[in-house]
Amino acid sequence: MQVEVARPQEFDGSSGKVAGFITVCKLYIHMKMREVVVKEQIQWVLLYVQGRSVDTWKENMLEDLKGRLLKYETVEEFLTEIKREFRGGDEELVKVAELQRLEQGNKMMEEFVQEFRRAARGSGYERHPLIEEFKQEINRAIRRKLMEAEYQPGTIEQWCDRAIALDWN
Repeated sequence: MQVEVARPQEFDGSSGKVAGFITVCKLYIHMKMREVVVKEQIQWVLLYVQGRSVDTWKENMLEDLKGRLLKYETVEEFLTEIKREFRGGDEELVKVAELQRLEQGNKMMEEFVQEFRRAARGSGYERHPLIEEFKQEINRAIRRKLMEAEYQPGTIEQWCDRAIALDWN
């Protein structure tokens, strides 16, 4: 059976897109390119690094690769280098900023909860601060219903589950 795997979208160096880009690259390489040598896996990744300031960075990487100056044992090491280069600072601070920028808006709660969980991972927020951040970012009507409930949720998972259930109604 042949499994279809999505290729990554072009990565332009935006710090908010680096984690998703790396995840898709890892999945694709794991499923479709396991037998390919590391140098070719790196070249494949570089095909999707395009635009803005990344073009110069990519040219430098290709020259170093050609001159055998890059010494990566695995493509994961190279992807870690991309993450370090384009993440835009301390990862926890970036995740906190991403978490605080979120808002449900007109998204379905299920979609918002997935975005919230992704942003919360690595932010350092746990328990009560994470719940408070969640309450700030969901739509006012759902927040009010959750706050007025006889039994309020105790964990972030319970808050998310109840918010999804309310959104379905």
